[in-house]
Amino acid sequence: MASQRSLGPLTVLFLVVLIDMIGFTLVIPFLTYFIQDLATNDGFTDVGARDRWVGIVLASYTLGQFLLTPVLGAVSDSYGRRPVLILGLLSNTVFLIAFGLATSLWMALLARFLAGAGNGNIAVAKAYIGDISSREELPGRMGMIGASFGLGFMIGPMLGGILTDPAGSFGGPFETQWWIDHPYFLPCLFASLLSSVSLGLAIRLLPESLPADKRTRQEGPKEIGRLLTNLNSIMTMPAPVRGLVYTNSAFLLAFTMMHATFILFTAMPVADGGLGYDERMNGYIFAYVGLVGVIVQGGLIRKLSERYEAGSLMAIGIILTALGLGSIPYLKPTPLVIGLLVMTLIAAGNGLFQPTQSTMLTQESRAQGLDLGSVMGVQEGFGALSRIVGPILAAVIWSETVDGTGVWSYHTVFRVAGAIAILAFIIYRIPSKEGGIDHA
Repeated sequence: MASQRSLGPLTVLFLVVLIDMIGFTLVIPFLTYFIQDLATNDGFTDVGARDRWVGIVLASYTLGQFLLTPVLGAVSDSYGRRPVLILGLLSNTVFLIAFGLATSLWMALLARFLAGAGNGNIAVAKAYIGDISSREELPGRMGMIGASFGLGFMIGPMLGGILTDPAGSFGGPFETQWWIDHPYFLPCLFASLLSSVSLGLAIRLLPESLPADKRTRQEGPKEIGRLLTNLNSIMTMPAPVRGLVYTNSAFLLAFTMMHATFILFTAMPVADGGLGYDERMNGYIFAYVGLVGVIVQGGLIRKLSERYEAGSLMAIGIILTALGLGSIPYLKPTPLVIGLLVMTLIAAGNGLFQPTQSTMLTQESRAQGLDLGSVMGVQEGFGALSRIVGPILAAVIWSETVDGTGVWSYHTVFRVAGAIAILAFIIYRIPSKEGGIDHA
């Protein structure tokens, strides 16, 4: 009976997270071009100075989430999950429109920061599932959130690429000066409409999951200080747990460096060494990455986990990702299959790494007698820092080397990303004096 009663809320929650991810990833194919245009209009004519802003704007969303998600989590503990989920959807609806209408870098930067600050939906959605699920139901229902991630990452970039520049792509009613001057507004409008649909579903169909008698009064602003304290608490954790958290942080740093600069590379003219891709082609590439991720995490990982140790699969995932990252700048426009092979390495490597690293961290935490929620909170904090630092670091390296030759060229940032991924492998393989579970 409990499962039947929770079927409706879970379906609505799945749609909320899916639409949330579609809206988040829909900007991927065109954000680089959009920020380049805004930077040029704001007077940043040097290629390096212009492209540095791409990383800054990318990092602003994660910075907003990093600072405000602990506050939103505290609010959800005090007043319920439903209001915070609705707030996140409202934030998406408003600030996606604001981003699409931005006419300066500061407008775009502020819109992305506020969108991230107002959206704690992923963390709160996990808490919602925890509220309504038994211990036996929890893994499968958390897997549902992972599936919505994969589907969103597959659908969002493809839609973003298709809907960009409607005046040139579709003509007809879009063939006006306004749409010519706002080539990136339609995908933002579409994502905002999706978010508003999800908002309507949440308001009408999503019940509160946290009963009033189980709510705990917490002061949101204090949660930021508590987050910083939690990050510092890693120094008191056993070495095997610290190693896994640091491994995850280094891997995410490498992966987000690629996110910040991949389209900078693919958008470069072929004559300059790039691939000459437009927004639509980049959308297809990222949709392919999402598809590979769904295949690996949705089906292959379960079968592989039955035959191989989690540590071995995680190590293979790191190596595949490192090879893919380091190979990116050597790609040519043709044959396309080589480019897809490189992206397969990255997507499959990430698909192997994420679930196996989470599994190992859970096992190590339990073996060491640690509170799993605290450990996961520390990992999320360090992961957020990596997602903030990664795009900015990548943009700085790119801006300083894009016009260079020899060792210091546009190849450099991808070599550094590959090297950091290798560092993640080294951190994982460093033997611990305190012992731990032998996964390899």
